[in-house]
Amino acid sequence: MSPLRPNEDVVTRWQTLRREPLADCRIFRIHRAHKRHPRTQSLFDFYTIECPDWVNVVATTPEKELILVGQYRHGSDTIEWEIPGGIIDPEDANPVEAGLRELREEAAYLGGRARRIGDVFPNPAIQNNRCHTVRVEDCLPTASQDLDSTEDIVVRLVPWKEAPQLIRSGLFRHSLVVVALTQALMDDGTW
Repeated sequence: MSPLRPNEDVVTRWQTLRREPLADCRIFRIHRAHKRHPRTQSLFDFYTIECPDWVNVVATTPEKELILVGQYRHGSDTIEWEIPGGIIDPEDANPVEAGLRELREEAAYLGGRARRIGDVFPNPAIQNNRCHTVRVEDCLPTASQDLDSTEDIVVRLVPWKEAPQLIRSGLFRHSLVVVALTQALMDDGTW
């Protein structure tokens, strides 16, 4: 049996008649698209958030410790434990390079073996971007963090083997962090 994939023989794309920008909010833009329903031919407006791609980094030390970052999140008004990550900058050649940069800036670690292990659409109903998961192993500490002016991040190490229990316990409440950790556990053959 072949894997289930989105298929235009089953679902038809909507026709975009017109797109217009509504807001530029520095890290994302909002657009309105006027579209035609493929079956009924009815017309509807849809609003989308256009963002650059993101990267999340599942990084471990030579001692198999997972590198975590704790930070305040404005959207939820909570302090969250996560993994290093952020926006893929235009200067980044690819998600792996962006992941290594974010790991260095946020956690003050440099990694050895680095590779992309997956990606997801954070919310394809309203967003156009992907979040890539990068796995970095054999990470060693550098001199210091290089935080953005709006970041205040603490770094902690936990044994990688505890990752499944930490997910189950609800420690990680950022859905994209849970996805990245799950992708890494599947990559390991743990799940």
